[in-house]
Amino acid sequence: MGFESQFLVLGSGIAGLTFALRVADHGSVIVVTKKAPTESATNYAQGGIAAVFDDADSFESHLDDTLRAGAGLCREDVAKFAIERGPSAVQGLIDLGVKFDQAGQDRYDLGREGGHSQRRVLHTSDLTGQEIERVLVQRCEAHPAIRMIPNAIAVDLVTSEKFGRVAPFRVVGAYVLDEATEEVSTFLSPIVLLATGGCGKVYVYTSNPDIASGDGVAMAYRAGATVANMEFYQFHPTCLYHPEARSFLISEAVRGEGAVLRNRAGERFMPDYDVRAELAPRDIVARAIDFELKRSGDDCVFLDCTSMDPDFLQSRFPGISHRCSSHGFDISRQQIPVVPAAHYVCGGVRTDIHGETDIQNLFAAGEVSCTGLHGANRLASNSLLEGVVFAHAAADTAIGRIKEDVSGMEVLPPWDPGSAEDPTEAVLVNANWDEIRQMMWHYVGIVRGDKRLMRARRRIKTLQREIREYYWDFRVTPALVELRNLATVAQLIIESAAARKESRGLHFTVDYPDTDPAGKDTLLKRSDFES
Repeated sequence: MGFESQFLVLGSGIAGLTFALRVADHGSVIVVTKKAPTESATNYAQGGIAAVFDDADSFESHLDDTLRAGAGLCREDVAKFAIERGPSAVQGLIDLGVKFDQAGQDRYDLGREGGHSQRRVLHTSDLTGQEIERVLVQRCEAHPAIRMIPNAIAVDLVTSEKFGRVAPFRVVGAYVLDEATEEVSTFLSPIVLLATGGCGKVYVYTSNPDIASGDGVAMAYRAGATVANMEFYQFHPTCLYHPEARSFLISEAVRGEGAVLRNRAGERFMPDYDVRAELAPRDIVARAIDFELKRSGDDCVFLDCTSMDPDFLQSRFPGISHRCSSHGFDISRQQIPVVPAAHYVCGGVRTDIHGETDIQNLFAAGEVSCTGLHGANRLASNSLLEGVVFAHAAADTAIGRIKEDVSGMEVLPPWDPGSAEDPTEAVLVNANWDEIRQMMWHYVGIVRGDKRLMRARRRIKTLQREIREYYWDFRVTPALVELRNLATVAQLIIESAAARKESRGLHFTVDYPDTDPAGKDTLLKRSDFES
């Protein structure tokens, strides 16, 4: 079974849907999403989207904050590009119907988060992502040129290399697995956008939804694209610590409004680590919590909102208040138990300022990409900004390409999984998944070291060999696709971390605690490990 479209979008968050809407007036669009269209990291984004919307703010201030957080590895031209286009991109969302909270008839209620010197975060209480996703999904479903295909997972990208074409290679489509039928179909398209989000499920504790298994990064890497800076994994400092709520985030905006962190003894500890205290960038706060937990042996620390007005808490953070209440916590009276959790990867598939990878006509936007905006540490609420700005940039470039004769392939060859052996014992997918996540949490987590990384490298190579030997096990399943991708992402994070002989931004190693003035991007290609 085959599908054809002029634009193929993998993923249905802010980046994928913004791109789809932008190109839909110029050709047919298929949007493939692993679960329901609304099941994306965007949908769970609480804090908001950062953009200059106040006369007291400026592009220069937002740029300075972004560069400072990025610890010397931001691409300044990219950061300037994103920030200067931020207000118009956000206005585009407003014009589509997104409703941000207002503080008056003609003024938005701007929040402030860690690392920001000004209030510049537009939000819809603490359900910003849900509001953005709602509007974008509705608009896409109503557009006659856009076809949404849910409950399907992309298995691999297809490039012209498969047809024996000489470099430069270009993308020509993808193989996609239908979750219900477990059949792999061909999707022919001259333009492909990766908008598959992050890979938080490679760690035990994460704020990411279950779909975040690094599919886009892994597929692009296998296809030959360059992957950059995967060692810079942002651990959000405050994820609710509860056996039934492992992935629920307590937004940084709560600290921005005055909440403080305390240890089990009731002592506020952040002023001991940074003069900005709870408003320090996330890497500093996460490492401080990690140190406190290792020092005390406790399982969690506590976020204290009890000095804040209860009515304000309920109106500003209704989602957090409700979720905590459902687990027995009244946040106006009780402190919230929290732990750091894998939240956002600043690395990804390397792109240019137009969102294009080094495979022609393969674009990437959102968390799956590495544009250079975030450098070594993402400034809070710059992620939704990046997703929408670079979706527009990629769309504008793609629209120009579609006018050319770029397809060149009338039929994609049927998908071939390779020659997997007939195993005497089935692959224990869940066991391997758990082993990867535990290994990554303990050896490639908030604080790293050479011995830990080498042990992780040896183990991931063994796991990858086992997956190859028993791959597919008679049939392709979504769980096996995700397992293969998780193993690839784990390898990329480990190799990137091992290559960086310094501590910078989100990457801290006990063996190289200082920052190297000559530090630069970590770049990985499949060919580096095949030679």
